[in-house]
Amino acid sequence: MNARDLDWSDVRIFLAIARCGSLGAAAKRVGQSQPTMGRRLRALEHALGHTLFQRTRDGFVLTDDGSAVLAYAERMEEEALGFERALTGSESQLTGLLRVSSSDWFGVHMLTPVFARLMSEHPAISIELVTDARLYNLARREADLLFRITPFDEPDVVQRKLMHMDYALYGPVDRAPPSRGDGDGCALISMDGAFATLPDVEWIKRMLPRAKVMFGSNNREAQARMCALGAGFAVLPCLLGDATPGIRRIDLGAAPPGRDVWVGYHRDLRRVARLRALLDVTIDALAGEDADR
Repeated sequence: MNARDLDWSDVRIFLAIARCGSLGAAAKRVGQSQPTMGRRLRALEHALGHTLFQRTRDGFVLTDDGSAVLAYAERMEEEALGFERALTGSESQLTGLLRVSSSDWFGVHMLTPVFARLMSEHPAISIELVTDARLYNLARREADLLFRITPFDEPDVVQRKLMHMDYALYGPVDRAPPSRGDGDGCALISMDGAFATLPDVEWIKRMLPRAKVMFGSNNREAQARMCALGAGFAVLPCLLGDATPGIRRIDLGAAPPGRDVWVGYHRDLRRVARLRALLDVTIDALAGEDADR
């Protein structure tokens, strides 16, 4: 097969498998069935005359041939996505789909009211919200608009700080507060081990060094729910904690560090009318938000 005869959809499948390491995860990413992914990959390898992956018990691993063509496939992806963004960037109608990504609780509690307002004003706009801890790639159109707590360092991303969020320690309303500098016998609800270096996690370790983490999750809503059920104390964003029945703020004499929320999108989409409309509504609703309410 001549490289000029390659089908972009087949290259896209190759890249998804290379990045995900399995047919199942890759199929979910590109919206295909797993059997279809396997069939398309076999057809691509047959057409090229090379085996691109080793099938192992732990998943799909690039062969030397697969590794050799990976960079070329990524450049092909950049060109295809740039072409797509250029077409999307010229859209001036308030219609079409927007794919938005954020953390779980922020999407549910903060963004869904904004989305409802936008869709009531512009019913031809539809929104797809993906809540995930993974950092989505704006250049690959994994999301059109991304909300996160760290600034963007990608050169093609237009960003702004949307708001600041205060955090506080929360406990069940009927539970006596722990003593600062101790925490012996105190149960904590915190992030899972993958997020052990977050500022609020390190803060609670310093404030209650003898306390024990009894439940860990990367889902803040799950933490708030466990706190309300009496399982222990949790550091939560005040916008979530104050809205959760059955828990109250605990004052240890110093507040946990807060976080900024950043919003970003690829610069090629800056003239897309529906994206601008969503940004305007979001900034109007949240940028002036008093995050310590």
